[in-house]
Amino acid sequence: MGDHRQTRTTVEAAMKGAAAVHWDGPLRDPASRLALLRAAANELEASATDLIETANAETRLGEDRLRGELTRTTTQLGAFAAIVADGSWAGATIELGPPDLRRMMWPIGPVVVFGASNFPFAFSTPGGDTASALAAGCPVVVKAHPAHPRTAAIAATAIDRAVSAVGLPTATFQQLTGGVEVGTCLVEHPDTSAVGFTGSLAGGRALYDAASRRPIPIPVFAEMSSINPVFVLPGALAERGDAVARELADSVVLGVGQFCTNPGVVVVVDDSGFAELLAAELANRPAAAMLTPGIAASYCGAVQRLIDTVGVDVLTGAPEEGQAACVLVGADRFLDDPDLRAEVFGPLTMVVACEDPSQLLRVAARFEGQLTSTVYGSGRDRDVAAGLLGILPMHAGRLIWDGVPTGVAVSPAMHHGGPYPASTDGRSTSVGTAAIVRFLRPVAYQGVPDELLPAELQNANPLGIERRVNGTSTTDPIVR
Repeated sequence: MGDHRQTRTTVEAAMKGAAAVHWDGPLRDPASRLALLRAAANELEASATDLIETANAETRLGEDRLRGELTRTTTQLGAFAAIVADGSWAGATIELGPPDLRRMMWPIGPVVVFGASNFPFAFSTPGGDTASALAAGCPVVVKAHPAHPRTAAIAATAIDRAVSAVGLPTATFQQLTGGVEVGTCLVEHPDTSAVGFTGSLAGGRALYDAASRRPIPIPVFAEMSSINPVFVLPGALAERGDAVARELADSVVLGVGQFCTNPGVVVVVDDSGFAELLAAELANRPAAAMLTPGIAASYCGAVQRLIDTVGVDVLTGAPEEGQAACVLVGADRFLDDPDLRAEVFGPLTMVVACEDPSQLLRVAARFEGQLTSTVYGSGRDRDVAAGLLGILPMHAGRLIWDGVPTGVAVSPAMHHGGPYPASTDGRSTSVGTAAIVRFLRPVAYQGVPDELLPAELQNANPLGIERRVNGTSTTDPIVR
């Protein structure tokens, strides 16, 4: 048993420090946030060799993959720096009235970030939740993931150096280690204003429920469970079925299937041999080590349950760590059994064979919230494709045409989220610069004297940012 008093003392000290930073306001200065984000990117790059070697030893993801992920992480820090610099984060809106109304976004307060097991950089200590919260002007307390503790420590030290280099208080960024009790204490602490989480449905839901039970509930932005259905339409299958099978097999085994956008279900009409094509491709992909023994055991158990399920045909694969698997099931069986629509974290995909396009549309309508939905189609699939594209936005955050769902661009137009259980708030994204909105809230100023307004709203526009004044976007000062 751990020392509960020590846990609570540690959390109390961290959150009180973060709250002091929030109330004292050093992060409200855009120049300080800009300097911090750029310095953090530089410090992480300076530690790249150590970070990649350590992360590879802890996760076995491979140095090439980790190099790319670290680059993505520093790039997204730069992207958030850019929107801090141009002032777009503020959403400054002015109506000269009367009454004189001026509206902008305001940091929500200390943010607790839970690191993810499968992305030791991009969704962990220095990842998108941390970057977007700091860009919003919120101090951050990270709960490091136990799957890669040494990597988390190196990354935290790099960010600590950045905080020190730009002259911000040390409590601007903090990292804690520990188990479930630490996480629960962080969510329940009265100074915590929001939570960012990437992980399992059970873990995300537990945090969400804990936050909802607080005397003052707080938002939990959790990315959780998604099976990312792929619809291969008859025209695409006839024209390029082999190529689609190869693309999907590569996507299924990418990162040993441990991506949140892994294509877990492929839906086809009148199978026509596509399941066998995909299974043959997957059979040629070698098994690989998974992130942790616990994840490997969970994956093997899920494969075994499918093997034992009546009505499910196993085309390739076995309950072995990192061994790709493909199973086939009829649409009626798939629709009748909700367990077949549950996420399997690992390199497994299920082909669902429909009798006709109308049944395919019924299958599409039954999915719960998803991060992505993909359609492979051709010119002869227009009618059924149009039907799908009328259904899929109801449950998916991102729609992909003729491409695999794995791979998420860090850009302003990206949306990485979806209705429950893909995430707790399908309106928010955890990837791309729009992620900053999660940790901001609007404040309107009515009739406040100009000299008492934040710089973003003052008549002279001292920051030179673009603002919407009486319905027109402009960087001009207001002359009264």
